[in-house]
Amino acid sequence: QVQLVESGGGLVQTGGSLRLSCAASGSIFSLNTMGWYRQTPGKQRELVAAVDSGGRTNYADSMKGRFTISRDNAENTVTLQMNSVRPEDTGVYYCSASIKTLYNKPPLDYWGQGTRVTVSS
Repeated sequence: QVQLVESGGGLVQTGGSLRLSCAASGSIFSLNTMGWYRQTPGKQRELVAAVDSGGRTNYADSMKGRFTISRDNAENTVTLQMNSVRPEDTGVYYCSASIKTLYNKPPLDYWGQGTRVTVSS
């Protein structure tokens, strides 16, 4: 059973920083793209940032220049460094990962339980 566990959320003041971490564990044959998504009331879960197995990254426009996603393949972890945060960054952040659990099975998307980020003014 694959698990993704997020940590690092909390309350932060506008302009401050947070570092979110996500660790994947369980039966992992290969770990492909990993990413962070944000959920806010009344909106669909949206992409914040993603990084593939080759290190290529993709960011939502509002996060470019402020957030940095990185991964440690040896530890099966992905982090999101959030700098210069704004109130609109508030939401529940979910870690996701595309994982193959068996060599002859296609990869599936897995999700963590989420970690809440609240940016106050």
